[in-house]
Amino acid sequence: MVEFLTRYPKTMHFLDGKRDKVKVDTKGVEQLTIVVKKSVEEMLKIFSNEGFTHVKFEHKQETQIGSGLSLKLKKPWEMHVRLLEMKKGLVAIQAEVEVSRDYLQHLFCQRTPVFYEIETLLKKHQIEYKIWNDRIRKYVSTVIDNYKIKLATPSFPVLAWKPMVYVISTIGGLYLFKYLMTV
Repeated sequence: MVEFLTRYPKTMHFLDGKRDKVKVDTKGVEQLTIVVKKSVEEMLKIFSNEGFTHVKFEHKQETQIGSGLSLKLKKPWEMHVRLLEMKKGLVAIQAEVEVSRDYLQHLFCQRTPVFYEIETLLKKHQIEYKIWNDRIRKYVSTVIDNYKIKLATPSFPVLAWKPMVYVISTIGGLYLFKYLMTV
């Protein structure tokens, strides 16, 4: 298993010349939003071409458009992307890295918002974007410096839940069959 290393904007200048820092608290790093002037369909096509798949089970946000998307990274990590409704003609993108949904630890392990991974994808497809800070309600003009973020590999070995369900249901079926044969 491998830890996940990334950078995330720390100090920013805003279009009005003010300067502020991304907040960090016990829940983690404050989420920044990337805003693009593309349709949802175009963005879904781009993410799909990059290997993202639709998420079946997730906690949807209020303004979320459809299902989220995920991309498997190095085991056990995956990137989860949500497209959110903004003003007409604008789509907001929020992304985070977390333990994959394939493992039980997904339910209670650390996760962190990511920014540069999505920025790289947008630059690759030559898509213009802006950075929105929802707490301050302003667009960011410049990122001055970054946090270095390290997600540690879960201390308890990751457990794939799908094979566990198969094994448990098989054993349960055998015991049920054994019980029915004795009745």
